[in-house]
Amino acid sequence: MNRVALVTGGGRGIGRGIVLALAEAGYDLVVNYAGNEAAAQQTAADAATAGHASGRPVRVEICQADVARSADRQRLVCFTRERFGRLDLLVNNAGVAPAVRADLLDTSEESFDRLMGINLRGPFFLTQTVAQWMLEQRAAPPPGYLPQIVNITSVSAYTASVNRGEYCIAKAGLAMMTKLFAARLAEEGIRVYEVRPGIVETGMTAGVRERYDRLINEGLTPIRRWGKPDDVGLAVAAVAAGALPFSTGEVINVDGGFHLRIL
Repeated sequence: MNRVALVTGGGRGIGRGIVLALAEAGYDLVVNYAGNEAAAQQTAADAATAGHASGRPVRVEICQADVARSADRQRLVCFTRERFGRLDLLVNNAGVAPAVRADLLDTSEESFDRLMGINLRGPFFLTQTVAQWMLEQRAAPPPGYLPQIVNITSVSAYTASVNRGEYCIAKAGLAMMTKLFAARLAEEGIRVYEVRPGIVETGMTAGVRERYDRLINEGLTPIRRWGKPDDVGLAVAAVAAGALPFSTGEVINVDGGFHLRIL
């Protein structure tokens, strides 16, 4: 019996990279998406192919849900329970950038509330619901049960960008959320990790491509290239394999060395 992972925002970008890496590792998957069903279906098909190619056939389902909505979160968890009957790994990946990169003094309440709902409040309460189910499963664990939670944050958790302050605040909150759930769930045998990407080549960063090309070439990151969704996927797959059994609350940087702050 394969382990099962739920990846929010799994249809595109970093989420797609995570889904493909987990499929190659032999995980059955629920690919959550908010609006782009075609992308989710394509990712699910590609993940099934990747699992088969690696010699580990997997089952991949898609489920529409907006993680900012309580009813949608409950439906997502119920869908996973009904289709697979177990959940070993939750990856809180769904996230959005501001619709407009506005100066901090011009940030609107609407934009702030939107980002908090999707990037922080949604993951918090989804994790709460999943953790309760994981505790239930631990009472009579399925074969090979390995309960873990991974939060995908960003270098914006500690790097100030005054033209998207609401995004930075949400990611900083998600980083603290990782510590909180790690502390609460450690004695229950549930490990919680933060994977912190840097500058990754996705649709979210397409609009600032030229600027980041220049900064990377000038040495912004010791590893002088853009990150790829696959880079983040490999980090999540390492956690999913149970490679860090004596760690929890750990931050795994996938940023080309940006965090080193070299003089």
